[in-house]
Amino acid sequence: MNLDLALIGGTGLYNFPGLENVQRHEVATPFGPPSGAIVSGMLGAHRLAFLARHGEDHLLAPHRINYRANIFALHALGARRMLGVNAVGGIRADMGPRVLAVPDQIIDYTHGRFDSFCDVEGTKVEHIDFSEPYDAGLRAQLLAGAQRAGVAVVRDGCYGATQGPRLETRAEIARMRRDGCDLVGMTGMPEAVLARELGIAYACLALVANWAAGCGDEASISLPEIYANLEAATAQVPPLVRALLDG
Repeated sequence: MNLDLALIGGTGLYNFPGLENVQRHEVATPFGPPSGAIVSGMLGAHRLAFLARHGEDHLLAPHRINYRANIFALHALGARRMLGVNAVGGIRADMGPRVLAVPDQIIDYTHGRFDSFCDVEGTKVEHIDFSEPYDAGLRAQLLAGAQRAGVAVVRDGCYGATQGPRLETRAEIARMRRDGCDLVGMTGMPEAVLARELGIAYACLALVANWAAGCGDEASISLPEIYANLEAATAQVPPLVRALLDG
């Protein structure tokens, strides 16, 4: 299949509106089943594949997602460019609720996840370069698409990937701020490194759902507010993706 883009949707993004000639693909992988069926269709003149990272009913916690199966299945369908949409908390002052950001770095605090295709008996170990975790070309195209679509985005940032599914303590966020993290989420890794192992150009579009613990001016984190913020931020994703593909 000739795919122009694969999109992995996070919390709040369980389908992609506007796709035509839609097909559903149940893909078997050597690593088990992916999060669900991959949906492909035409977005204008471009073919897009979409996968809901947590499943279409949001039944998979971040540490239970089969990241290897997800990336392998999309690659098997022909994905060579991939955009991960991730719900995050904001740490840096300009990363408040409803902001969209395109991070350029990542720090991995997760543990116990299968984070390499090499972690299979009999498979040759490959030591990939991950100094720049996101593909520079796709990031540039994403930023240019945002400008064409009139969607405001923060053009950089360090994503701190935590284990979840609980939110972080104030002390943990304070440590992450000292480490240089600007955003905090639960699904950025190992997705990015697995894409790199398969030679997929991968970038992240982070949707800020809330201030991280101890950041901003919020005394506490309200789940209804989180979902309202995500809904507002998610509404900006389709026009941005269209502009990215039309660029």
